[in-house]
Amino acid sequence: MRGGRRLLPLLLLALLRGPCRGREPAPGAVTCGSVLKLLNTRHSVRLHSHEVKYGSGSGQQSVTGVEASDDANSYWRIRGKSDGSCQRGTPVKCGQAIRLTHVNTGKNLHTHHFPSPLSNNQEVSAFGDDGEGDDLDIWIVQCSGTHWEREDAVRFKHVGTEVFLSITGEQYGHPIRGQREVHGMPTANHHNYWKAMEGVFIKPSMDPAKHDEL
Repeated sequence: MRGGRRLLPLLLLALLRGPCRGREPAPGAVTCGSVLKLLNTRHSVRLHSHEVKYGSGSGQQSVTGVEASDDANSYWRIRGKSDGSCQRGTPVKCGQAIRLTHVNTGKNLHTHHFPSPLSNNQEVSAFGDDGEGDDLDIWIVQCSGTHWEREDAVRFKHVGTEVFLSITGEQYGHPIRGQREVHGMPTANHHNYWKAMEGVFIKPSMDPAKHDEL
């Protein structure tokens, strides 16, 4: 939680002054250290988390999909498999292992062998403290070119269990009424494509010490 709080002032300031405010990002590679929202292209909802725990399965922090484009709980930071493996400003390669850290709570996108509460697929949760979790926080970016481009739809395949980050449309009731279930599926299909949307994108740089936010 503390890590998320530290990053929020930078995020909000950059959003207010940056030229990308209110628009989709211009074409270019997604880079390490960027903070962004991810849109499921099939169901038009953004990857989301919040301090609401699952009432079944692991009991960890829930991950959902929301329709609202302006929800502050839908920001995720791009990080490497380990500290130092994804230096700030470096374009993310297709096939690269990454972690997605939820900005507001500091927990990582995570999955494991628990059934998801609505569809009985594999539960996806948010796990860890201040960005540190375990090996089940690691996902491979699947895309068709050399790098993860902002305008392209990509898949995220979980390293530990080989499922794809997916949404198939099931909706929760109280207390998160209308939010969609996010889960892992064993097959690649149209339910597991994601696109980079709103955010603070770190400009690609040969020197990670010299970077800029769009």
